[in-house]
Amino acid sequence: MFEGHDPYLVALSVVIAILGGYTGFGLAARIRGTPGVSHRVLLAGAAAFLAVGIWTMHFVGVLAAPIPVDTVYLVLPTIVSFLICVLVVGISLFFVSIGEPSLRRVASSAVLLGAGVASMHYVGIHGLAGRFAIAHDAPMILLSILIAVVTAYGGLRAFLARQDGVRLIVSSIAFGVAVAGMHYTAMSGMHFVPLADGAPHHAGGLAASQQILSVVVALLCFVIAAGFLLSLVPDARRQAVAAAAAIDPIRGAAVGVAQASLPEQGLAGSPLPRPMSAPLGGLGQPPRAAPAPRLPVEGANGTHFIDTADVRSVRADAHYTRVHDGTRERMCPWSISEAEAQLDPGLFVRVHRSHIVAIPHVTFVRKEGDGAIVELDGPSPHRVPVSRAKIAEVKAQVKARLGLAKRHAQSAAGLGREA
Repeated sequence: MFEGHDPYLVALSVVIAILGGYTGFGLAARIRGTPGVSHRVLLAGAAAFLAVGIWTMHFVGVLAAPIPVDTVYLVLPTIVSFLICVLVVGISLFFVSIGEPSLRRVASSAVLLGAGVASMHYVGIHGLAGRFAIAHDAPMILLSILIAVVTAYGGLRAFLARQDGVRLIVSSIAFGVAVAGMHYTAMSGMHFVPLADGAPHHAGGLAASQQILSVVVALLCFVIAAGFLLSLVPDARRQAVAAAAAIDPIRGAAVGVAQASLPEQGLAGSPLPRPMSAPLGGLGQPPRAAPAPRLPVEGANGTHFIDTADVRSVRADAHYTRVHDGTRERMCPWSISEAEAQLDPGLFVRVHRSHIVAIPHVTFVRKEGDGAIVELDGPSPHRVPVSRAKIAEVKAQVKARLGLAKRHAQSAAGLGREA
């Protein structure tokens, strides 16, 4: 497959795809938790970096290939190939960043993205012009398209997965190697056929030399590398939230909510609870915001709201959460810290770094391994893990609520006898 290729440029093409994937997926992972204009900016940035990474990897791979020395690059097909890449990546990310990311939605987006990447490749390849024609082996075309679709599905699944450091790096490496695999599979099935009359195989049109393309590719490599390095710079606001959470979990959650942009209107135009201002520390801290009466959840027909009294548990899932109402889980656009800050602390307890439970709905607590599990009632009871540090607190709150319920029952019985 790599016979005659420059090994250094091959390696560079893979690295470029990995860096573009890391930057694009890093931006895409923040989309669900960011509404409004910022949502669209992140979507555009993720699509741009992924598209630039794929397209640049493609042309670095072309420069690495043993192509005829008199080859030129037709500008129009080259630009069209880039536009195809940006368009299909943007549409695919858009469809999986809104609503419920069902298997059908992700698979459809993967087919679109894979077909688009393959189209980008073959349109770009036919932008090569010289004293030759280009022929392709049909089995290798089909294999490269299959690799592109599978790559797209894996990339979109990586986008929907929890992006937390090591997993993001592994996903980006897999993405870069897979995109490069699609390209070099297609290249291995491509052949240059000399023209009988020796005439150039293009009828005029604007063209660029290999030297000009090398400069363009070098600039795009610089853009990708700069975006990658910028993505590694720590976010001062996120550091502040983490530091506050380490000192005081409630204050840390409140800081995170204050720095997030939440929807202003709820169902039928009713306002959602406003996040409280970030505490200044020490004396004079503002009171905790009133608990949210409802939680927003995403459905096939848009955003709905469920009463907090019906919520059994909240589970972190990347930069958003999954809310269980006793029957099934539904996606909530709030992060786990936002949900913790908005829910009533007298009813809800964060029992694990990724789980919040409603104490009134706990049916039992059982130690398991180093931690514990709690079961929550409902038509479909489910269990939630409890970290070791939270076991005592959960048991105390459950016992306190059972005791309170027992006293209420005794008081009611006494009133009944007096009557």
